Amino acid sequence: MKMILAFLSLIFILSFSISIVDGAGLKVGYYWHTCPEAEGIISDVVGKAVRVNPGDAADLIRMHFHDCFVRGCDGSILIDSTAGNTAEKDSPANNPSLSGFDIIDAAKSRIEAKCPGVVSCADIVAYAARDSAHEVGGLMWAVEGGRRDGRISRASDIPGNLPPPSFDVNQLTQLFAQKQLSQDDMVTLSGAHSIGVSHCSSFSADRLYNFSGRGVQDPSMDPSYALQLKAKCPASSSSSSVVVPLDPLTPNNLDVKYYVDLQYKRGLLKSDQTLMSNDATSRLVRINTKYPTIWRRNFGMAMVKMGSIGVLSGSQGEIRKQCRVPN
Repeated sequence: MKMILAFLSLIFILSFSISIVDGAGLKVGYYWHTCPEAEGIISDVVGKAVRVNPGDAADLIRMHFHDCFVRGCDGSILIDSTAGNTAEKDSPANNPSLSGFDIIDAAKSRIEAKCPGVVSCADIVAYAARDSAHEVGGLMWAVEGGRRDGRISRASDIPGNLPPPSFDVNQLTQLFAQKQLSQDDMVTLSGAHSIGVSHCSSFSADRLYNFSGRGVQDPSMDPSYALQLKAKCPASSSSSSVVVPLDPLTPNNLDVKYYVDLQYKRGLLKSDQTLMSNDATSRLVRINTKYPTIWRRNFGMAMVKMGSIGVLSGSQGEIRKQCRVPN
């Protein structure tokens, strides 16, 4: 097994140590000549933010996911709403649970001072997700650049594109397949839930108090874990601001403890615990738990794959001067 892991690691390093261009026109080292300081600036901004608030890492990784699954990886998640349009960031799927937009703005501002009109906001989101994973988990992968920014952001595009926490494994598999991501990719990327938090309103009704409308807690949840959650999310509470960690074991570390939780029936969301309801996905859960090095490698590869969804390139889209406002 050690020889296999060493071989896989070597292949991973070699595959990402050269400039490669995919069908969408993305390339590792895309800004090496036009803005060589870009990746370093983003890494510096993200690192400083995450060291102050580790929760920012979860937001930045989730931001990349939510951007790519709606209209493709075009930075549309960053655009502000207007009087005539509710943008993606103000959908209930993102507001108030998603933050970190100020970090993207800070990185963009510093890059514009060095290389005006060169680096897209969509690429900054992709680099920031990678740098966040490095800060809280030591993960590293080569991010392909070359995305251009979209001009449209509509909250109405989110239903059917982002999976709600109530999805089961079949629904998740189908949605990921629509984005050209495999079931293996789905389970691998779900490991991002080893960091971050969820509002009680996202799970308490169905999982703790009224499973399938029967007035009971979800039988797939560990009773002792459910008791802990009920103390934090009482049925009588009307507060929508209470949050709990997605992974109670190591909430600020991007690691395989999330998969350990699932095997003990401690997945917070239905869309987490459902991975243990299917033979194929539960097998992947166990493999990720046993071989964290393989999961780390696969996570980077799956993020690269996800980062190529619906990319705008060439004359499509634009390079925004401000990430919140189309030019």
